[in-house]
Amino acid sequence: MHARPLFVATAMSLIVLASAPLIAATPEESLRKSFPQIQVDSLQPSAVPGLYEIVSGGQILYYVPGPEYIIAGAIHTRDGKNLTQERAMEIMAKKLKEIPLAQALKIGDGPHRVIEITDPDCPYCRRASAYLSARKDLTRYVFFLPLPMHKDAEAKVRYIFCAPERGAAYEEAMSGKLDDMKFKPCTDAGAEALLKAHKEIAERAGINSTPFFLIDGQVVNGADIPLMEKILGSKK
Repeated sequence: MHARPLFVATAMSLIVLASAPLIAATPEESLRKSFPQIQVDSLQPSAVPGLYEIVSGGQILYYVPGPEYIIAGAIHTRDGKNLTQERAMEIMAKKLKEIPLAQALKIGDGPHRVIEITDPDCPYCRRASAYLSARKDLTRYVFFLPLPMHKDAEAKVRYIFCAPERGAAYEEAMSGKLDDMKFKPCTDAGAEALLKAHKEIAERAGINSTPFFLIDGQVVNGADIPLMEKILGSKK
């Protein structure tokens, strides 16, 4: 006899309760009628019977038809898996695979492909960059997401975009050589437009923290060097 799987909803909150259940309507029709204010990018059954997953922008919500509940939070299994987080990573990976790589800073020409979302003043970004820069078997596509708490990060990204050798300027920034800010600020309109495009790309993918990577199609959230090593193998 097999035990039934146990799902636990943690840190979940009830958002809205509609006045009455809707009869003879599909879950999507019921959802859109009861909660027209919610942007619905996709709706599909979740791992929990009777509970539907809503993807709304960069957020995952859950919907219960009939009583008309919207629930926000994470679903965990008995063995500790965070199903909501796993699904969020899957969605981000799909979106990253579709981004326009022509707008990235391209570094290297190796067989392994790395899409990188980074901030030049993020210490974890620098740690991951040091590991990746030491490898010669990568093609890296770098996108910048300078975070608000790093006041000099945007200026450093503009400096990189204005540099005649962007790859070298990137290494300067990520190694801390620009931290004294003794470099000429760049006010080029093209650099500003490219910075704006990079921010929008990260936003569309639902990424709001750094670093974030897609390495050979697999998500690496943060400077997880052991996971990178597992995906890429030993240095070549």
